[in-house]
Amino acid sequence: MTLNPLSNPKGVKLLCELCQKPAFIQCTLCRVTYYCGQEHQRADWEGIHEKICQLLIPLRTMSLPFLPSEEERKKREDQKLYRQMHMIELTRTTGQKLLFEGKHAQAVPAAMQSLRFSIDVHGLNSIELVPSYLILGEASIGLGKLSQAEEYLAQAQWTVLKTPDCGKSIKSKLYRNLGLLYAAQGNFEESLRQLANDIFHASEEFGTDDIRTSGGYFHMANVFFRQNRMDIADSLYTRVTDSWHSHLLKIVKIRTRTPATPSGVGPAATQPRDEEEALDEAQEAEAKQVLNSIHDIREQTPNQAAVVMAIICHALGMLYYVLTDMEKAKEYAKKAMSAVEASNEMDTDLSVDVIEFVRIANQPPISKENTFLQPAM
Repeated sequence: MTLNPLSNPKGVKLLCELCQKPAFIQCTLCRVTYYCGQEHQRADWEGIHEKICQLLIPLRTMSLPFLPSEEERKKREDQKLYRQMHMIELTRTTGQKLLFEGKHAQAVPAAMQSLRFSIDVHGLNSIELVPSYLILGEASIGLGKLSQAEEYLAQAQWTVLKTPDCGKSIKSKLYRNLGLLYAAQGNFEESLRQLANDIFHASEEFGTDDIRTSGGYFHMANVFFRQNRMDIADSLYTRVTDSWHSHLLKIVKIRTRTPATPSGVGPAATQPRDEEEALDEAQEAEAKQVLNSIHDIREQTPNQAAVVMAIICHALGMLYYVLTDMEKAKEYAKKAMSAVEASNEMDTDLSVDVIEFVRIANQPPISKENTFLQPAM
């Protein structure tokens, strides 16, 4: 993209998108975003601006026509709120995705944008700001800026404490980030305590075997791994693998199932559909990070049980199938099949699922949009 040097009129203060210092260049694509220099422009573009550049125009363009009708004004306000809520979701998901990919510096601009839009919509003291603070906190941990991480997490914790009806999902994420912070500081016992709180609240909200709960188990396993308490770490990695394996197996079975042929006509012929629990961008990145990490640990463990390798390879194969990366799907399907054969457990449900997956992995992928036959209009 190109940049437009600014010559600000007297009395007009344009501020950098990232640091809020005086801006001297402008994005020439949207013309509503400003930067103090090319370094911050590049950081913002790589972090989030490329995705939201054009979406910012209607939100930041002030030259809107006067609307005499109350109904028209309300409609315009509703449209603005809808755009703002979409931006909050988009920027948060992008920030979380970048964290799972290990791109901590790039996650910061996305989190800052989500925080700004959340403040615009919900105000400065709302619980709705906490997810943005948590992304900023985790990004700071990844960048080694632990003092800064403490500040973000303290703000999040204070907001949670003064919100009596705060949901368990938010509390779970807060405790998870606190666990990561204490682990980064080397305080493993406090880290485990915070992660136990994370698992408790996530289990209350989603269930003990849900993929949204498994993140707490994964980070707890990493702490035990760092303490060389391998038996506990191994059992927790197994639990995480089982959660993702079950979730992905359900998605793959729904995508590859042949719809039943209706026996009648009209409404009587309508068949109920199982809804696919699709992964968003952040969950896709989390699955890749978590399952690949566990796979690498399993491969480096001497005398690893073949059935354990079969499950993790099958999970990775299904993940890449869902992501339509067919080369990797076939690679892990083959590894899962070899592990099943080495386990001498060919009559189990796992072996049946792996054999079936090897078959479908060698066929063209089925997208979510084509999972079901569409009714005639």
